[in-house]
Amino acid sequence: MSDWQTQPTVLSKRTTAKDRRSTSAVNKASRQGNVDVDKKYGAGGNQQKTCQKNTANLDRETEELKHEAVSKDFSRHLREARTAKGWTQKDMAQKINEKPQIIQEYETGKALPNNQIQSKMERVLGVHLRGKDAGKPLLPRGKKNKT
Repeated sequence: MSDWQTQPTVLSKRTTAKDRRSTSAVNKASRQGNVDVDKKYGAGGNQQKTCQKNTANLDRETEELKHEAVSKDFSRHLREARTAKGWTQKDMAQKINEKPQIIQEYETGKALPNNQIQSKMERVLGVHLRGKDAGKPLLPRGKKNKT
């Protein structure tokens, strides 16, 4: 008789890659000594565990590094000019190609000043919103406001 006739025939279920990666399959293989499982310190967490700052220092730093928001005068002039035109925040946002949330942030004084957006607002509303002429009509180039 040849070798293949003496060996018993064993039918096994085919396993998929997903089954081989499952927790139970990995645990079974590690118990049998077929697989080495090493836990990596902080792997995949993108965390630095060696240095932790004192929370009091963090609080102090955040108070010192606050960004300057738009002034209350700017917010008031913007709101007054927009309502004088009869526009909603959404209408004005469409006219300057920005989101309505941007207009809301500027009117509540929470927005960070952006010269491009402020210039768009002034042009569309036809009113100075910043500087010494704030609240006065915006005149065509070359002409000055009479005070």
